[in-house]
Amino acid sequence: MLKPKLVLTKLAFLIAAIGLLSACSDVENTATTLSTTTAKDGSARWYTSEQLAQGKVIFSENCAACHGVDAGGVGEGVDDWKTPDANGLYPAPPINGSAHAWHHSLEVLLRTINDGGKPLGGTMPAWQGRLTDAEQLSVVAAFQDYWPDAIYARWDTIKKP
Repeated sequence: MLKPKLVLTKLAFLIAAIGLLSACSDVENTATTLSTTTAKDGSARWYTSEQLAQGKVIFSENCAACHGVDAGGVGEGVDDWKTPDANGLYPAPPINGSAHAWHHSLEVLLRTINDGGKPLGGTMPAWQGRLTDAEQLSVVAAFQDYWPDAIYARWDTIKKP
């Protein structure tokens, strides 16, 4: 008689464990399902106002020196972000929607933050292990906030890998 009760108890624990595991999600899925910040045209963006506020601080402290205060890519002595410097490395590009960042999915943007710009011929340091996944997402929110609504809407159609 005890065996059926034990089997039911184990089955209940197994179902509970599967339920808990299925509730887990990766960073990208979390990012793409949030829609709480409203753009100028009334459309929703994936990030929250809290992520945006955190991202603005992190961007200011870690990214603005090269990408510019408004993410316009105005590094000191840089005339053209498409032209390598004397060392053959590319300067920080604008990430405010005026260059190519909006052509990339959230996954690619996060990979670039993690790996840095060196694999692409740039000078940006890798941020993996220096910023948490949540902080990296908030940085993306910060520079995407500079994107015009039309650019964001175009990105929104390609953001999934």
